[in-house]
Amino acid sequence: MQNQLAELAWRDDHIPVSTRFDDPYFSLQSGLQETRHVFLRGNGLPERARPGFHIAELGFGTGLNLLATASAVTQGPVRYTSFEAFPMAPDDMARALSAFPELDAAALIAAWMQGARQFTLGALVVEIIVGDARDTLPDWQGRADAWYLDGFSPAKNPELWSDMLMAQVAAHTAPGGTFATYTAAGHVRRALSDAGFAVTRAPGFGRKRHMSQGVMA
Repeated sequence: MQNQLAELAWRDDHIPVSTRFDDPYFSLQSGLQETRHVFLRGNGLPERARPGFHIAELGFGTGLNLLATASAVTQGPVRYTSFEAFPMAPDDMARALSAFPELDAAALIAAWMQGARQFTLGALVVEIIVGDARDTLPDWQGRADAWYLDGFSPAKNPELWSDMLMAQVAAHTAPGGTFATYTAAGHVRRALSDAGFAVTRAPGFGRKRHMSQGVMA
């Protein structure tokens, strides 16, 4: 699985859609605004960030969340670990990120083209762990202060939202750590609650009425 690249179609020339999961990688309205609303504000960032803070992510995708975080978090080092089963080809990543000229994607794309999966981006010390998160997350030695849960839709990619994996997210969360996700699916909220998070529903972005966020007790 580690050698399988993302399989894409394109909408409006710059919005990548996974043909494997039949789901776009970011909001058709504004992917960057969605990232800032859901993952940054949903985790109280950049205000909570400090040297030694650790962000973890399920679903690296285009790298948009990473770039948005790097532009917002300026004091580090802050660790950023992302789990991705199907990494994008460098040319596809560059094409997708060209939709966000306000973000400086050059360093990320250069690292990706070189095959780097560990690199520094601004204040962030980045590691991309390639493989099925159901296999890689249980063996991970880290604990996150903030989680970005950004897999494809639970209806289309249920493996990345299973009770088992949400329990692993909780097991790899520091006391007082948080999560945020665009989905408000009931079974995802219940799994995270059962795993130990105090889960709340918040206003979603764009056409999505609700999102979910939570704090580890």
